[in-house]
Amino acid sequence: MPFAVQIENLSFNYKNQPLLMKGLHLSIDEGLRYGIFGPNGAGKTTLMNLMAGLLPYKEGSIKIFGKEISAHKKEINRIIGYVPQDFAFYEELSPSENMKFFGAWYGLKNEKITSKTKELLSVMGLLEVGSKAVKQFSGGMKRRVNLAIGMMHEPKILFLDEPTVGVDVQSRNAIITFLKEINQQGTTLIYTSHQLNEAEDLCEQIALIDQGEIIANNSLNQLLQQHRQQGLEGLFLELTGRAYRD
Repeated sequence: MPFAVQIENLSFNYKNQPLLMKGLHLSIDEGLRYGIFGPNGAGKTTLMNLMAGLLPYKEGSIKIFGKEISAHKKEINRIIGYVPQDFAFYEELSPSENMKFFGAWYGLKNEKITSKTKELLSVMGLLEVGSKAVKQFSGGMKRRVNLAIGMMHEPKILFLDEPTVGVDVQSRNAIITFLKEINQQGTTLIYTSHQLNEAEDLCEQIALIDQGEIIANNSLNQLLQQHRQQGLEGLFLELTGRAYRD
């Protein structure tokens, strides 16, 4: 069985910038709740965008379920979902209208769009406000709309970049519970966040990235035992240092 994600010898830099990554290797098994963490500027969001096919790469290989992204982009787009840190919807539209638009963009049939919209709005606690303009919503409600859109086409892999930033405790709990449920149903989760307590609850395996290199990659429990740490925050500080990175 192929890995959900397999990266080999990946190098990347932004235009007119020095290399951010050089010869990076990373494999992620299907079905994992996988976290990628690192200091600001370490390359974690860039790596997430590369895996999701949002940034082109010239050196190395990124395969999704055994297929190279650069050669199978349309096919891969149908099996991955992406929930960015920035809101990725039309605020003038309602959740239902947004989901209809993105469902059509994913190539879903009208009947499927209708059923998935009702299902996801219900799961996200948004059914009663499904016809109201999203611009009227709180931050937590907008996060849930963002997540629902990313799940419209039932992706095999869901990339999540700070999916709960700025939300209240109730919304965070609802989102994390939902993510665990879809993972139980077979969706591979690849997640990054600065919410390290949340990450401990969600992630089974983690990678720490610093200066474009993977400096740790294992199950969270094994890394904590290996480095004699009680939690992810202590592990993070031990491996990446305590100096400011902003």
